[in-house]
Amino acid sequence: MDPTRSVPPELRDQAQAFLAGEVTVVPARGSSTVILLRESPRGPEVYVLRRHARMAFAAGMYAFPGGTVDPRDRDHLVAWAGPSVSEWARRLRCDEGEARAFVCAAVRETFEESGVLLAGATADTVVSDTTGADWEADRVALETRELSLTALLQRRSLVLRSDLLGAWTGWLTPAFEPRRYRTWFFVAALPAGQRTRDVSTESDQVAWLPAAEAVHRVDAGEILMLPPTYLTCLEVASYADPAAVLATAHGRTVEMFTPELEAVDDGWVLSSPPWAGPLLDRGGSSS
Repeated sequence: MDPTRSVPPELRDQAQAFLAGEVTVVPARGSSTVILLRESPRGPEVYVLRRHARMAFAAGMYAFPGGTVDPRDRDHLVAWAGPSVSEWARRLRCDEGEARAFVCAAVRETFEESGVLLAGATADTVVSDTTGADWEADRVALETRELSLTALLQRRSLVLRSDLLGAWTGWLTPAFEPRRYRTWFFVAALPAGQRTRDVSTESDQVAWLPAAEAVHRVDAGEILMLPPTYLTCLEVASYADPAAVLATAHGRTVEMFTPELEAVDDGWVLSSPPWAGPLLDRGGSSS
């Protein structure tokens, strides 16, 4: 069984109250997360951050770069290259305003939390180095909301490269949770010449891990992941390299999945999406 399915002890009372009809379901906030990929001899590697223990949500968990949508991510003036907003709306199964916001949030949050920028001077180029002091100043200004993504791209004469992203999955936080997110997961390969940097203020550790190793370390109890992160690593680990992951992503449309409580002998576990079953059956988890 997927070791991430158990309801955490701190949420069991909340789950019990939900089942008893005593919990008011809170609205979910829109967010984007990006699985950054690079090649390795052991299959695709993923970039993960361990969230600070003080964080209100997913404290101590390993996660991908990402965060909630900034209202300015909807700006229709953002310089854009690649598949159209309407095409992204089709892939993400949402309206065009949301599609623009989720793609922009994915690019913005990736830069904020890893220093990697999916943008270029033209529709077929990508910036090759974002490690200078001037780039760091722009990254901090973006993170503190002093600068919008539109303004950053205009200042740098860059266009957002939406074609460097692929749609992967969608997850809606369970209804009993006190903090809820409607999250679109994207995949992207680390651009040539760019390097990830440990810059996120929300994490205390970062790492590149082969997706298969990440799964093994969760199974062994060495690291913690929420179900969406764990199952994403499990799925990515089934591909030979990042190119194969991206090839699959570019043909995908997102199906939003909401984990639900399932009764077991000693309490409850969270349900898994249908696509996860075959992966788990092939031995993704030793639990």
